[in-house]
Amino acid sequence: MRPRVTEFQREQELFRTELINLVDQRHGLVKLAGLIDWDAAALHFGALYAEGKGRPGAPIRLMVGLHYLKHAFNLSDELVVERWVENPYWQFFCGEQYFKHTPPIDPSQMTRFRARIGEAGCEFMLALTIKAGLATKTVAAASLCIINVDTTVQDKAIAFPTDARLYFKARAALVRMARRSGIVLKQSFERLGKRALMMNGRYAHARQMKRARREQKRLHTQLGRVMRDVARKIDATAKTEALEGERLRSKFARLFDISERIHSQKRARAEGDAPKIYSVHAPEVSCIAKGKAHKKYEFGNKVSVASTSKESFVVGMKSLPGNPFDGHTLKAAIEQVISLSGVTPKEAYVDRGYKGHGIEKGALANLKVWIAGTKRGVTGAINKKLKRRNAIEPVIGHLKSDGRLSRNFLKGTQGDAINAILCGAGHNLRKILRQLALFIVLCLIAMRHRLRTSEPMQRLFTMATA
Repeated sequence: MRPRVTEFQREQELFRTELINLVDQRHGLVKLAGLIDWDAAALHFGALYAEGKGRPGAPIRLMVGLHYLKHAFNLSDELVVERWVENPYWQFFCGEQYFKHTPPIDPSQMTRFRARIGEAGCEFMLALTIKAGLATKTVAAASLCIINVDTTVQDKAIAFPTDARLYFKARAALVRMARRSGIVLKQSFERLGKRALMMNGRYAHARQMKRARREQKRLHTQLGRVMRDVARKIDATAKTEALEGERLRSKFARLFDISERIHSQKRARAEGDAPKIYSVHAPEVSCIAKGKAHKKYEFGNKVSVASTSKESFVVGMKSLPGNPFDGHTLKAAIEQVISLSGVTPKEAYVDRGYKGHGIEKGALANLKVWIAGTKRGVTGAINKKLKRRNAIEPVIGHLKSDGRLSRNFLKGTQGDAINAILCGAGHNLRKILRQLALFIVLCLIAMRHRLRTSEPMQRLFTMATA
């Protein structure tokens, strides 16, 4: 059913104070609440709800506001709902008239809201922050024509993938699903598997690699035996009850595919092989080489980041599953920037990993791409912008340290895309709030200077200091 609409009561309650009279009007969140186009969000997301079915949904402004606060202050779904109850400014930002002492929603509703709006809805939320940045002059309209583009890795919430741990996790997942489905296994290897994994780690730590490989082979054998046992039990069920057998086959299909790939994959991947699996619960994870001494590999997905050259304001965030070459991702990143900001960039500054992007041959022929290290045709102004390209690196650092880009807990490739885009929205909100706070400080300084320089105040100041 369509979401509830928060309606302000005209007649004030006798024993309750409105939030507008409780909060400081100069606070950044109070000012920001009046700059975001909440009506456009309600109109855009309201069409995603069915009419006349189920109970009314939570207000759109509340759900969008909670996601903005979550990514602006780097909180989980549970924490942002918990702190919403304690903070009157957060409640005012989300459109409440009076202070509430109970949680507005269950945290699980935020998961369902993200699944409902998808990647396109999150891009709309990022576009609203760009409009708010233009309204507060955090970013100038002319700055949208000159952007910096780079890629980074969004780490997934998985453990470091060793072969022994993958065998253990796949076997445990099969045993767990078999028990839920009522399948009685000949042997589950719960106790023996746990011991084999523990001894594999101990032997590897002691550099006793032959013994460690022996325990790893034992885990590999246990996984194979459980897979064959489950397959036999499903086939036996299908002979007696065809419908039940088909139901079990469809239920185990995805987990069987993951387990078989883990069981058969080798350390060295040959040409034509399927991509290696590094996690049972997140098979979409890729291994991306960083070439850094402290962190040679990262396990997650690649993300393209586009920011303005002058203010480092994020105007594009795009998840790139499958670990593509950087140069092949530039066109999609520029098209997203045009879609979100409504402005076609004239210049894009990238690092040397974007060589061979081939963007001049396409529809974006008017865009000039400057690659770091270019010497031919570089003027003094272009050289300054090429040096300014490095400013996107601290933007990525803030997205990871202040935001939630360093550890993604959302599920699947859609979760990767949603988390990346909302991290960009949170970064923009933090910059807007700093801009609003700086504006208030400057206004107070100017007011103080004006009072001191006026003649009546000068006489009072002279009398006070005499």
